Amino acid sequence: MIKALIVDDELHAREALEDELLALGGVEVVGQCNNAIDALKTINQSRPDVVFLDIQMPRVTGLELLAMLDPDTMPKVVFVTAYDEYAVQAFEENAFDYLLKPVETERLKKSLEKLTRELSQKHDYQVITPTLDLLPCAGHNRITLIPHQEVEVARTALSGVALLTAKGESTTHLSLKVLEDKTPLIRCHRQYLVHPAAIREIQLLDNGLAEVVTTSAYVVPVSRRYLKSLKDKLGLCH
Repeated sequence: MIKALIVDDELHAREALEDELLALGGVEVVGQCNNAIDALKTINQSRPDVVFLDIQMPRVTGLELLAMLDPDTMPKVVFVTAYDEYAVQAFEENAFDYLLKPVETERLKKSLEKLTRELSQKHDYQVITPTLDLLPCAGHNRITLIPHQEVEVARTALSGVALLTAKGESTTHLSLKVLEDKTPLIRCHRQYLVHPAAIREIQLLDNGLAEVVTTSAYVVPVSRRYLKSLKDKLGLCH
């Protein structure tokens, strides 16, 4: 059974696609989302095999959501859109398939058959990892997009990953690994990343440990494992 998530800002489009998938059989629809931020959270929680994803959505587009996914754990992505001009870009960013609205039953069936073969072979699907310029953060009834240049520290938190800036703390559903791979933030600890441009001081401690002090006076631990690589990336002498 293929686990599928449907992401589209139009309710009737989500419901129509779910009806089509259920009629074809072999698919369990694990959820519907009307925006990319909710979809990111649901993907991390439900781990679907495939995401049927609209491209044109408010604030964060389907293409931007694709760039936010962890390449090691991401599901297959099938774009479903009324516009064919995005097809080249979608496949450049390694979308699994591209369906035009209104979705034809036979075309959807072929996509599911191809997906079934891929999943049965456990094919490693490598993706290009474009840079993320804006990092989505969920707040009370709003979504905030923070430029990565403003983030001094990223650390694990109970509700996701905390992004620390000069203005305070926000929470994103992006993983530390995605942030490490797709932004200038660098690893200094298993649970921390730091922006090299925000480092103002490295304090060397006992037992090969260290602490980083950032522009806004955040104190960040540096583990023995990452101290050497951190100094290397900063061009510091050993």
